[in-house]
Amino acid sequence: MSDMTETTPGWLSSDELEMTRARMPILYVEAVPVRVDDSGEVTSVGLLLRIGPDGTVSRTLVSGRVLHHERVRDALLRHLEKDLGPVALPRVPASLQPFTVAEYFPTQGITPYHDPRQHAVSLAYIVPVTGDCRPRQDALDLVWFSPQEALSPAVQSEMPGGHGVLLKQALAHAGCVS
Repeated sequence: MSDMTETTPGWLSSDELEMTRARMPILYVEAVPVRVDDSGEVTSVGLLLRIGPDGTVSRTLVSGRVLHHERVRDALLRHLEKDLGPVALPRVPASLQPFTVAEYFPTQGITPYHDPRQHAVSLAYIVPVTGDCRPRQDALDLVWFSPQEALSPAVQSEMPGGHGVLLKQALAHAGCVS
């Protein structure tokens, strides 16, 4: 046995990740990017447009895994930059208490959240952004909606896996649901 401790942050290979997903929950962070006015009220919500592995187009939130040896704050900032670009200027909350914890299951119907790949636990945050957002990685576009538009049946129907429910919870938490 070695007295050395591995302290380098990192992640698993594709095979190791698949095996781990089959055996234990994976920790994620999710962010609802918003624009706010001078009084702090939400004026718009940013939703990413993505193409899924099956070719379907959907609207999603900023989301991603927390790496081994990575602080939640750092993971949140990393995924915001990855999805919104390096000059989005997110204002991560001083307190990292999420507005909700979403538990995704591979079996539909246990919770409103579904991910066929895994059991995942996601800490969800509302994050104001003040900069220029340009989607990166696998996102096609970022579209800003008013809170009312984001809650419309048309937009909600484009958000699979429970992201529509999560968005409703975020907007209710921010006082945007009447």
